[in-house]
Amino acid sequence: MNPQTVKTSIAGPAGALEIALDAPAGTPRGVAVIAHPHPLFGGTMDNKVVQTLARAFVQCGWTAVRFNFRGVGGSAGTHDEGHGELDDLLAVVAHAAPLPQDGQPAPLLALAGFSFGAYVTTHAFERLHTSRAIDKLVLVGTSVSRSVAAPVDAAAHLKTLVLHGEQDDTVLLQDVLDWARPQALPVTVVPGGGHFFHGQLPLLKNLVIRHLSSSVPT
Repeated sequence: MNPQTVKTSIAGPAGALEIALDAPAGTPRGVAVIAHPHPLFGGTMDNKVVQTLARAFVQCGWTAVRFNFRGVGGSAGTHDEGHGELDDLLAVVAHAAPLPQDGQPAPLLALAGFSFGAYVTTHAFERLHTSRAIDKLVLVGTSVSRSVAAPVDAAAHLKTLVLHGEQDDTVLLQDVLDWARPQALPVTVVPGGGHFFHGQLPLLKNLVIRHLSSSVPT
């Protein structure tokens, strides 16, 4: 992503997990863990949308942590249809933003994902949000048709940005609206946008920055 990107690996549920960390200037606001698209269709942590999400978080003062799901790049293991990948994401969260053991406040945590990564992120949010605060949730091109994305708790809707391209032919906008409608979860639609937001990544980045810069009423 940039010369300051630090790549390393951590112990994951199926072996080593390759991660990439980008830190902001100054003291980080918190940690954002970002999940990539489907491993069986070429998805990696270096995907352009994933990198765009990381840049947006870094610009807003967050440490951005990308990682390769099991079986991708330098990560051990084999694809597990989302089940093991959820465990991978949770392992990265536990490593990058661990809950303190001394009674100190937990670090701010944000979760983000693109396509299959957004699907896995919904389930990570469902698993985590009852035990720790999640400051921001960003879901882009969320896969809802191949596998069932988890609903987003209504109390977190103002913290959540769901972005989708109007002309996405990989995950149809109608399917995302059908997922979001019972939850009354708003969806931000990018006119003319496709699944990978070709030619619209600067717009995507600016929409995410606007969301990250907004405050949520308490």
